[in-house]
Amino acid sequence: MKHLFFLSFMMITFSSFAQSATGYFDKALKKAEAGNTKGAIADYTKAISMNSKFVEAYQNRGVAKLKLNDLKGASADFSKTIDLDSMNADAFTGRANVNYKLQNYQGTIEDCTASLGLNPKDYIAYNLRGLAYNKIGDKKNCCKDFSKAIELGSQSAIKNKATFCK
Repeated sequence: MKHLFFLSFMMITFSSFAQSATGYFDKALKKAEAGNTKGAIADYTKAISMNSKFVEAYQNRGVAKLKLNDLKGASADFSKTIDLDSMNADAFTGRANVNYKLQNYQGTIEDCTASLGLNPKDYIAYNLRGLAYNKIGDKKNCCKDFSKAIELGSQSAIKNKATFCK
């Protein structure tokens, strides 16, 4: 009986030290803000292992992997985010960014178009799609997207339009 009580006490004590998925997610956010991208990825991964449907953890891990140029990993995380939440415009824009870096310009255009269908004020998606249109030689749509991005407040689109829409 004495051992059972002690064992119960120890289990309760250790379980209070156990981290929840949201606890790991919060730790990951702090690490990401501090510039510890690899540490953030490790904590997002722990959060996901505890909750396989943790959309924000996949999304943020994708952003962190993109930051480290892990394009395959970032693409997988953005795709999983989209699988879990098909209304997540930022995941489409994130995956579009990966596609652009992989020179998959048609994929970039498709993901930006999907993102803009969900969030028509996403100037990043307009600017990125404009860059992809430029790469495939569609100057009309390229310049149209840069103009829309500028209208929505994009500074990079100003430079891009000046460079590609002469």
